[in-house]
Amino acid sequence: MQLLQLHPVAWLIGILLIVYSGTFVWHVYKPLPYGLDTGYPQRAANDVDFLVDSTWLDADGQQHQRSEIFDTLLALIDNAEQLIVLEMFLINDFAGRTDDGYRALSGQVFERLLARRQARPDMQIILIIDPFNRLYGGVESDRLDALKAAGIDVIETDLTVLRDSNPLWSAVWRMCCQWFGNSPGGWLPNPVGENPVSLRTWLTLPNFKANHRKALVVDQAGQLRGWVSSGNAHDASSRHSNVALTFSGAAAADLLASMHATAMLSGQVPNWPNQWTPPLKPTTSGATIQVLTEAAIREAALKQIGRAASGDRLDVAMFYLAHRELIEALIRAHQRGVQLRILLDPNEDAFGRKKNGVPNRQVASELHAAGVPLRWCNTSGEQCHFKYMLHRGSDDQPVWLMLGSANFTRRNLDNYNLETQVALQTDSEHPAAQRALAFFDQQWNNTGERLHSLPYEAYADESALHYWRYRLMEASGLSTF
Repeated sequence: MQLLQLHPVAWLIGILLIVYSGTFVWHVYKPLPYGLDTGYPQRAANDVDFLVDSTWLDADGQQHQRSEIFDTLLALIDNAEQLIVLEMFLINDFAGRTDDGYRALSGQVFERLLARRQARPDMQIILIIDPFNRLYGGVESDRLDALKAAGIDVIETDLTVLRDSNPLWSAVWRMCCQWFGNSPGGWLPNPVGENPVSLRTWLTLPNFKANHRKALVVDQAGQLRGWVSSGNAHDASSRHSNVALTFSGAAAADLLASMHATAMLSGQVPNWPNQWTPPLKPTTSGATIQVLTEAAIREAALKQIGRAASGDRLDVAMFYLAHRELIEALIRAHQRGVQLRILLDPNEDAFGRKKNGVPNRQVASELHAAGVPLRWCNTSGEQCHFKYMLHRGSDDQPVWLMLGSANFTRRNLDNYNLETQVALQTDSEHPAAQRALAFFDQQWNNTGERLHSLPYEAYADESALHYWRYRLMEASGLSTF
């Protein structure tokens, strides 16, 4: 009887708590849309090339850049014949500059897509983007509108169907805020530009989820060619250091299938020719390449670390390293005699703003305490944006290289973000393997008077308070990493 006599406010609070709890749990564990979290079959590694964009200082402190990744992407677009599908997390000029070594990457990509549409009006061109490129509907984009007007399909990924990486906030947002949508304009400061935005824009930002992929598929001479990178076509990111792989054949068809899954979850049904449907049978011999998405990336990384034996070489270069399973697997590998080298971004800079070093400095202190060799990228305003892992066993064992969009964090690897990696397995004499091995050696050893990296002491942070703050942020999702 006393329960029935509760104050109406108490009833309301109780109902809201039940709804909140149910929303929280469902959107953390709900089934994934079809086609996500996929390890595609191993395919023959055809026409594979390893590419690097790198920024470094010379002995006199002058900054230099080497750019291969986006020059290759633009050339692939220029030479496409029937199909271009570009899936890109950031493709905008937010917080951007085009001086002092910065490049108008987004504008160059837009111009090439429009030029290809003009040259081949019947070509199928699709751009799949993260909704952050319009600030979740909070700003206009004349350039995206120009693509649509030219007949190019622009698909903004529907993030609401993905699981929630920050459920403490997202459960509230789903209950109260998502129903109001968004529109350009407002009265609050723009987080990445000049035009004011709405409160609805700011309320969407803390969901901390994204289509984080960076991939391209085109057709050339009757076959598909794929491009997978850690780099964004984003003006303010154009000085970042990144890596990429290009390849042809069945693996590119798998990459196209992964893009089809993104389009489908966003309510689009692409009509791509059947000749580009991936074959059913995998390749079991020779050099292979494999497309991996979402949590399949984590499983592949853990499996490869677990395979590494005493005396093997395991190199990791990462913008964010925070995932607990992977950190513990790396420490165990070191303890059994694997020769580890970990190269991390110091998490010092983000588009003109200073950062506090979380999570990499805290993870570095843990790895350093365990005896793992570790160095920092020598950044000067730009970011060391690599997502790279290479395992090399004895001389008669293949080299295994994985790279792509995914940082080694909970958000990137546990089925919250959309991510794409590719894993190349080949002998150490393969040109792509040779370039990948030489790349890391140069970054680690500062060869050729190029100062790419610094010792652990340069950014060491062994504060227990900072360490447990990182652990809380990683576990809860209350973070941007």
